[in-house]
Amino acid sequence: MRMAAEFPLRTLLVDDEPLAINRLRRLLGAYGDTFEIVGEAGNGLEGLKAVEALEPDLIFLDIEMPGLNGFEMLAKLPYLPIVVFATAYDDYAVRAFEENSIDYLLKPIEPERLEKTVERIRRSKAAPTGASPDLRHVLELLKPRKELHSISVKTGDRILLIPLANIAWFEAEDKYVFLHTVDGQQFLTNHTISTLEEKLPDSFTRISRSTLLNSRHIQEIQRHFNGKYAVIMRDKKATQLLTGSSFHDNLKSLMEL
Repeated sequence: MRMAAEFPLRTLLVDDEPLAINRLRRLLGAYGDTFEIVGEAGNGLEGLKAVEALEPDLIFLDIEMPGLNGFEMLAKLPYLPIVVFATAYDDYAVRAFEENSIDYLLKPIEPERLEKTVERIRRSKAAPTGASPDLRHVLELLKPRKELHSISVKTGDRILLIPLANIAWFEAEDKYVFLHTVDGQQFLTNHTISTLEEKLPDSFTRISRSTLLNSRHIQEIQRHFNGKYAVIMRDKKATQLLTGSSFHDNLKSLMEL
């Protein structure tokens, strides 16, 4: 186990843009008591070698780089230093960083924003090992997902591929999960509700412990008892589905109720 880092933190800069590294080095120069810049790397592969050779306490890391990107580089490291991302990544990633106490800097880096990063690092006095679990979780969240277009179901000796657009909702009964189509068909699946919730696009919303619906096939929403809602689906049977007490906020958020 690595020992807790002491100030100044041995710091590595990894970015494929020389101007970005020069700017960051200049900005960090104002915080000599916090950072000791021990090296630079121009891409993920160089960064990997530099970490192995220099064992830095902290990395300022770009994400989009040739060869190995920032995430791929981190996944190959024998240990995880403290990481501050320097990125123009999307809002989803930014939220993930915030929720997992991993800092980020949007390019071009502004001195005022960098000062907040420095304050956060100083307050936390985070050890490299302390950052690892959160960072591993973020990397898992940000892995590209394979785009699903259909769900496979077995019927007799045949395997059918049901397009997501044709699926109205999924329903769990005991250990079984059934797929219901907009034209009224029902098929047994090999998936759990939780697995489907994780893998399906955002248009599929969990509204109860046993129900996951396709919001694109909602016809009407009615207020029900005890703060619940009744959802009328746009399927052949105009099926009515009820929200569970722990899940109706999912539907309210989705429909901005």
